Amino acid sequence: MIAAGTRLLNVVDVEATCWDGQPPVGSANEIIEIGLTVVDLEAVERVGRHRLIVRPRRSQVSAFCTELTGLTQAEVDTGVSFAEACRWLAVKHQAGQRVWASWGDYDRNQFIRQCQANGVEYPFGRRHVNTKLVFTEAHGLRKRPGMAKALEVAGLPLEGRHHRGEDDAWNIAALILGLARQESWPSL
Repeated sequence: MIAAGTRLLNVVDVEATCWDGQPPVGSANEIIEIGLTVVDLEAVERVGRHRLIVRPRRSQVSAFCTELTGLTQAEVDTGVSFAEACRWLAVKHQAGQRVWASWGDYDRNQFIRQCQANGVEYPFGRRHVNTKLVFTEAHGLRKRPGMAKALEVAGLPLEGRHHRGEDDAWNIAALILGLARQESWPSL
């Protein structure tokens, strides 16, 4: 049974600046893409797919990062500020009221770190679901799989490009729907 006010779930996946090794002096991991898929838990379907490019303040997109995510410095230079991205989440997607989910805790922790570093209000409420933990328990796995491996275990295709926030959020949402159909998704 779905509790009142929890019909819609925001599934979030971020990509951040990264390097093959340590970051350059003065640089830090910063969110450069927010992928968000809205899931209707009552209808058991994905009802929205969104992507927002975010302009980093203290770091550049490395060649390693471009190879991993497909995002370039030129593309992220056209993005919105991190503060604007947080306002977008809060206003357009009711991030403070809706339960949200991600694959693991990286996305939640990255938002917390970056909000603190930039003096920006954290856009999400307290209700976060670590989908990786739910999936691992529901499938009786000993090790927590990456998202691509979880799709294999669930018999689902990887849609789009792995390590692209918009596509990863879409794929995580597919895993959540599978868990909901087998009644393994927690009641919120």
